[in-house]
Amino acid sequence: MVEAIGQFGPGFQPPTQHDFRGKLLEEEHARTKSLLQDREDEKIKHGCSIMTDAWTDMKRSIMNLCTNTSEGTTFLMSKEMSNQSHTSEVIYELVDKAIEDVGAENVVQIVTDNASNNMGAKALLHIKRPNIFWTSCVTHTINLMLQGIGNVPKFKKTIDVAKSFTIFVYGHHRTLACLRSFSLKREIIRPGVTRFATAYLTLQSMMEKKDCLRKMVVDSRWYDLPDVKTKKGKDATATVLNIRFWKDVSLCLKVFEPLVKVLRLVDGDVKPSVGYVYGELLKAKREIKEAFENMERNYKEVMAIVDKKMKNRLDSPLHVAAYMLNPYYSYNNPAIFSDSIVVEKFMQCVQTFYYGEDGKEYRTVNEDLEKFQKRHGSFSKKMARSCERFEFNPGKLLHHSVQIIFQQSILSRFFFNQFCTCLIQFTSFCSILVEALWSRSTRSAKNGY
Repeated sequence: MVEAIGQFGPGFQPPTQHDFRGKLLEEEHARTKSLLQDREDEKIKHGCSIMTDAWTDMKRSIMNLCTNTSEGTTFLMSKEMSNQSHTSEVIYELVDKAIEDVGAENVVQIVTDNASNNMGAKALLHIKRPNIFWTSCVTHTINLMLQGIGNVPKFKKTIDVAKSFTIFVYGHHRTLACLRSFSLKREIIRPGVTRFATAYLTLQSMMEKKDCLRKMVVDSRWYDLPDVKTKKGKDATATVLNIRFWKDVSLCLKVFEPLVKVLRLVDGDVKPSVGYVYGELLKAKREIKEAFENMERNYKEVMAIVDKKMKNRLDSPLHVAAYMLNPYYSYNNPAIFSDSIVVEKFMQCVQTFYYGEDGKEYRTVNEDLEKFQKRHGSFSKKMARSCERFEFNPGKLLHHSVQIIFQQSILSRFFFNQFCTCLIQFTSFCSILVEALWSRSTRSAKNGY
């Protein structure tokens, strides 16, 4: 901005306060609205998700609501809630108002974290709007799995030991310089999307640099450092030379990695992930069992944590139906169509989606599903084989190439709607800023300021 002013030269007259609060703000508000038009069109065409996010600092508490479509996320509204308790009733009222503002016919699902007050609001909304899904945030749920596994004593001990080592190395400039010398300036600590993903990435980084670290701690450049001669320094050296520690790190990585892969999938925002969540979690569970050599007594505790966090959250009718209707899974494994649990949850999903429309429910379950299963119409073409690849984006191809009711309505809306990852990072700064300034300017004008 300063450079642009300098290029203008002498005599530049800045906009007045009246211009900023009036004409310029109105123009910027209109420009921002035009930038969001594609998202508005997508909302009408395929529906949207409404996402909530509450955060609190030392002074105030705020609830943000956003809408998400395949075109991106748009700020909807923000409410100061410092003087209100975040009860189920309050959250329900906020969400219900957001649905009214967006248009109930344009809303496919509500996405929140798994807090009990949100689950209470879910029950209240189901009474009034039984055709709208309420979905748990995938990132939050998987993070709870990682947190639970990370608190298992044998894994917690390994993570704590690795943490102590990194704290010691990064806490002294001479030890850090020594580390960077041996690792060719590659860092050990690597940030992740969540705290437990960061722990995994740090363990992974240490394993990758295992040989460098072992060479470092037996070298005189490390051993002669004053900090290394302290108790913490000796502990750090012993950690790197401990064979048992590296075996434990290897097991941690094998157990955490399958879930971190799912976390990356849903956090990547590359394609709608709803059609892959349930299937990839099933795959993750198989890989975790394999990490324990399929011995139940060894994997039992970990699987109990995963199943507990997954139940009624990531195995909901919406997740399971999207899993069955994703050709990557069902065409590669036709037995999915005969799985009683999958079929039951698909029917539950259809009942919610077409609530009160018995004719459409019947046709979807008894006619259209059979067409999809037997690859009639467009799915009989040779090009349809691309649907069976993991890179396949189910929503777009199914919507544009197939003209039967349940594929047009259910599939496109399922797959075009993203799941929440971190809501704060989704929030569009520009739209929030302009909307806030617009609201404030309007209030000021009404008050005569």
